[in-house]
Amino acid sequence: MPYSTRVFLGLTEAGLFPGVNFYLSMWYPRAYLAKRIAIFYSAATLSGAFGGTLAYAIVKMDGIGGLHGWQWIFCLEGLATMIIAFGAFFFMHDYPETASFLTEVERRNIIGLLKDDSQNLATHYDFQFVLQALKDYKTYIQSGLLIGLIVPVYSIALFIPTIINELGFSAVHSQLLSVPPYIAGCVCTILVGIHSDMNKLRGPYIIGGACVSLVGYIVLYTQKNPGASYVGTVLAAAGAFATVPVSLAWVGSNAGGDMKRGVVIATVIALANLGGICASFIYHDPPRFHDGHGTNIGCLVFGILGTTFSMWNYNRINKQKEKQCRENGITEEHRDEFRNIGDESPLFRYTI
Repeated sequence: MPYSTRVFLGLTEAGLFPGVNFYLSMWYPRAYLAKRIAIFYSAATLSGAFGGTLAYAIVKMDGIGGLHGWQWIFCLEGLATMIIAFGAFFFMHDYPETASFLTEVERRNIIGLLKDDSQNLATHYDFQFVLQALKDYKTYIQSGLLIGLIVPVYSIALFIPTIINELGFSAVHSQLLSVPPYIAGCVCTILVGIHSDMNKLRGPYIIGGACVSLVGYIVLYTQKNPGASYVGTVLAAAGAFATVPVSLAWVGSNAGGDMKRGVVIATVIALANLGGICASFIYHDPPRFHDGHGTNIGCLVFGILGTTFSMWNYNRINKQKEKQCRENGITEEHRDEFRNIGDESPLFRYTI
C-alpha cells in the first residue's frame, strides 16, 4: 500500500513543475523568465529549510484524534496543498488573452511583447510540434546537463541533516543547522535569476553556480574539520539551487512555438528527475560520504561541460542563421513563412 500510494502521489505531482514553467513562459518574454522561475523555485528551498521544523512540531500532536504524529503530518500538509490548489483554480488565469484583471491596454501590450519575442511562431496544437520536440537533439543535451545539476540538488534535499550530523553535531542541532544552507540557496537562487535576466544570459550563470557548488562538495570531500565542512554544505547548497531555475528558463527560451516549448520543458524535466533515483542511493558510506560527495563532484563537472557545449552550439547555430538571413535577404517581413518550424526558423535566435 505505501508503494502504490507513492506512485499515485508521483503521478499527481508530476505535472506541477513543468506545468508552472510552461505557464510562466506563456506570460513573460524569454528575457524575463529566469527571475520568475527563480522566485517560484525558491519556495522549494524555503520548504526544505522549515519543513523539518514544521514536521517536528506536528509530530507533537501524536495521539490527538486517535492519530499518530506522522499521520497528522500528511493530513495537515496535504490539507494546505488542497486549499492552495483550490484557490489557484480561481485566481490563476490561463493566458493574457483571457485574464480578467488586465485592462485592454495592458492586454495588448503583453500580447504584443510575447508575439514579437516568439517571432510569431505557431501557438496551436499539431502533432508535428510534438515530434519536433522529441526529435530535437538539443532537448536531450539539455536533459543531460540538467541531470548533472539535479543530482546534487536532490542530494542536499535528502541528506543534508545526515551529512551535518556526521560532522559531529547532534541530531537536534543538525536539523537547526540545515536551515542556513537552504536560506543561502533561496537568496542565491533569486539573485542569480534576476541578474541572468538583466544580462540576458543563461549559460554563464549556470556554470558559475555549478562552480560554487563544486567548491562546496570538494571542501566536504577533503576536509575533516566540522566548521570548514559546514561552510562546504552552505556553498554546495547555494550554488546548486541557483543553477536549476536558470537552466529551466534556458530550456523554455530556446524552444520555439508554444506546443514544442511545452513538450520540451516536460521532457527535459521528466528525464532530469531521474537524477533523483541516483541521489537516493549515493550517500551510504558515513561518516565521510566519499561516494556521495564524489558522485556530486562528477555530476557538477558533467553539468558544466554540457552547459559549455550548449553555449558553443547555440552560438554556432545563431551565426549560421545570421549568415542565411544575409545571403537570402530574409527579414522580419518573412517570419510568417517560418511559422510552423519552431526554433528552426532562420529568424529565431537562441539565448546563450
